[in-house]
Amino acid sequence: MTRDIIDINDFTVLVEEAQADVPTQDACLFDEPVIAVAFYGSGNVDLAVKYGETQKNFQYTKGLALSFYADEKVVFEHTVASNRPLECIVIATSPRNLEKLPNAEGELFAEMLNQLVNPNDHFVEGPQFFMTPEMQSVVDQVFHNSYEGKTKMMFFRSQMTTLLSHFFGQLASMDKSAIKASEREKLVQAKEILSAQLDNPPSLTELSRQIGLNSFKLKKNFKEVFGVPVFKYLQNQRMEKAHELLRNHEATVQEAAWQVGYDSLSSFSNAFAKKFGFRPSEIRQ
Repeated sequence: MTRDIIDINDFTVLVEEAQADVPTQDACLFDEPVIAVAFYGSGNVDLAVKYGETQKNFQYTKGLALSFYADEKVVFEHTVASNRPLECIVIATSPRNLEKLPNAEGELFAEMLNQLVNPNDHFVEGPQFFMTPEMQSVVDQVFHNSYEGKTKMMFFRSQMTTLLSHFFGQLASMDKSAIKASEREKLVQAKEILSAQLDNPPSLTELSRQIGLNSFKLKKNFKEVFGVPVFKYLQNQRMEKAHELLRNHEATVQEAAWQVGYDSLSSFSNAFAKKFGFRPSEIRQ
């Protein structure tokens, strides 16, 4: 378990990582009421939010941006496993600090997260969505950088501002969207299906059939919600998974290619280099 706590103006930032060979619960809580946004990395860890007799479960967190209000009675419990490590960034502020926030940030919270600014329970779930590729890139950089000491803290601070900017920008675009909540759920389901079948993904027609949404709406609305076309998302996920396998020394280059659906090693290597700027063989050196 590693946990970095950073103070930025009137924000507190928690950057947390954890790995476990067997399923292990990692619980935390706040010592005062907070309004916060949690950003989850590639670990896809399970989350249970508990308060009193109530429990809210989140079973698919990979790439999730989740806003919430929580007081001291709320416990956040992550279940960490060998194939589900924890990668979580939480940016939090106390409601009493909203008026002190610089650059009209307090006004953004009040306008776009009003249900959190005026909570009606110990835990209030605010807007949530799966991050755009730009946001995911920021999160990945936070968890996979080589900075140390003061330089690392400086880097973290810059990335937190970027994440919040993207978060509120995405909320604004969602407010303008005419996509129904039921269709958003189907698009999330499509995203989960693709992520689970990187080595043998369904065709667009088959994916449309599985989620019960016609292919035109799937293509159009997937890009609107997630920021990239369906198979561009698939390509990004394949490369991110391959990078993870190689970075953690869990596969050879050939094995990584197979696991993300590439029969041709040269095609895999070219796609990897286009995504990351270096060949897959270089990451294992």
